[in-house]
Amino acid sequence: MGKGSVHPQRLASPSRARVRAGLGGRPQYVDGYVVDALRETWLVEDRWWTGSPLRRRYWEVVTACGRNLVVYRDLESGSWYSQS
Repeated sequence: MGKGSVHPQRLASPSRARVRAGLGGRPQYVDGYVVDALRETWLVEDRWWTGSPLRRRYWEVVTACGRNLVVYRDLESGSWYSQS
């Protein structure tokens, strides 16, 4: 790439997260931080036609200390991950 070219950046790799969820699966605590607000939630379902489907419920939250986090629950395994 030449001078002035834009290099795409990789998203942060997800890491395991400790999440305590309330009604509807909404995160209340993420890695010890109290969740103060929910900004957005969305569902991703992909590769359903394969032997390893991808089903995730994402949550964008704001903690009481003002930290903005994106966490998701793998709906196949039940595990939680943070992608910040």
